[in-house]
Amino acid sequence: MTDGMRLRQVRKSFGPLEVIHGVDLVVGEGEFVVFVGPSGCGKSTLLRMIAGLEEVSDGDIEIGGKDVTDLDPSQRGIAMVFQSYALYPHMSVRENLGFGLSMANVPKAEIAAQVDAAAKILKIEPLLDRRPGQLSGGQRQRVAIGRAIVRKPQVFLFDEPLSNLDAELRVSMRIEIARLHRELGNTMVYVTHDQTEAMTLADKIVVLRDGVVEQVGTPREVYEHPANTFVAGFIGSPRMNLLTASVQGTGKVVVAGAEIEVPATDTANGGKVTVGLRPEHLVVSPEAPGTLRATVDFCEYLGGTRYVYCQLSDGQNLVAEQREGEDLAVNKLIHFAWKPSELRLFDPQGIKLF
Repeated sequence: MTDGMRLRQVRKSFGPLEVIHGVDLVVGEGEFVVFVGPSGCGKSTLLRMIAGLEEVSDGDIEIGGKDVTDLDPSQRGIAMVFQSYALYPHMSVRENLGFGLSMANVPKAEIAAQVDAAAKILKIEPLLDRRPGQLSGGQRQRVAIGRAIVRKPQVFLFDEPLSNLDAELRVSMRIEIARLHRELGNTMVYVTHDQTEAMTLADKIVVLRDGVVEQVGTPREVYEHPANTFVAGFIGSPRMNLLTASVQGTGKVVVAGAEIEVPATDTANGGKVTVGLRPEHLVVSPEAPGTLRATVDFCEYLGGTRYVYCQLSDGQNLVAEQREGEDLAVNKLIHFAWKPSELRLFDPQGIKLF
């Protein structure tokens, strides 16, 4: 490939411990790709290998059609934005933005032009003569992003850049980063543990667990068609309901005493499978064959949305999302229905059947 980025069987070991296990990934030119997963899954380690800050134990990394596996970070055509901002406190914003270019002996006039252009894109022109200590967290993060912009990289790398900001500022900065991607059109790779950031920013999400890629897909694909129970349980808040079920003949499973019709599976009669239902797909309904009977434990009122936490007769927990209807009292007995197309089924190993 001549544009974008490719990882081929990339591995990372610390002594005998392998932490990244043969990652294959293609990132198209101009794509916004988000690495997401729980703490310790390897997402930051993988990003640092792309940046050249961690040595690759095995495999190849290609950026813009060029093998960069053994190149220094400065030769890879990348710019990285860190969680900690990493600004020089004794320098002005203007000096921070241009520092990397001045170290590369870029002419002063060109540095000034590129700094002014980056400041205009990020709307930080009034801040250019201030020092980092005089800036808010969001302003510092804009400066850190601006320092990456002036380098005109092929690929931007973001390592949890919003984790130090408060909730309201994270929302506004997500919008800023999405706008920046539209305007610049560069390839961007972004690491976060926050699935909301992943779902709202990404063209493509890479879900990682223990150094293994569990699924790659658009936000809609990983949400609506999770490859396994790990992805189903990780993507979504609240998470997908994952209910243990027993196969009852061809095309039926039993969950907490309720018979549910499903497409035929290869799992033997009496074998265990997992039924997946998103909270927003569960609808309170009259008792009928195939509905789930549940007892209300707790209702969480969030204005336009309510989350109803329930328990099935066999002790399994269930969460339903409501946007209308009456309040449900604790200990109230209710039944839930859903559309057949909204149910997901996973085999005994947790792999999606449909």
